[in-house]
Amino acid sequence: MESRKTVLLNTRPIISSAIITPNMSDGEYFQNKTLRPIIKLQNDLFIAVFKNYVEKYKGVFYTLSLEKKMDYIDNAVQKNIKFRNSLKGMIIGQFTVEEYEIYIKNSSALNKRMMQIVTERLKDQIQLFALEMVS
Repeated sequence: MESRKTVLLNTRPIISSAIITPNMSDGEYFQNKTLRPIIKLQNDLFIAVFKNYVEKYKGVFYTLSLEKKMDYIDNAVQKNIKFRNSLKGMIIGQFTVEEYEIYIKNSSALNKRMMQIVTERLKDQIQLFALEMVS
């Protein structure tokens, strides 16, 4: 039977643009080696979770202008602690034990990186949420 670590690492997508160099900071290294592949892997889940979040708040999101939708995404991820913690859990749950040990040493800065990446991913795919208005 394969170990949890092997299964986790083997399921992550390769991100060719995630360049790793010897002179990058520890945070940048962790972001490119661990966070970006996990967040890409979890993308469909993030989309589903955000759609559910929007529905939970009575679909107000769908009535907003594009600029306000972007602000809505920022606020959901940054200010709604329950939602933010849920997103963090979806990422942290994909860590190996070794990655978790690295994470806990600098969780505050890494949390910021995680949420920035997730926010940008949601914004970059905003058209997926606009489609909800049609259905």
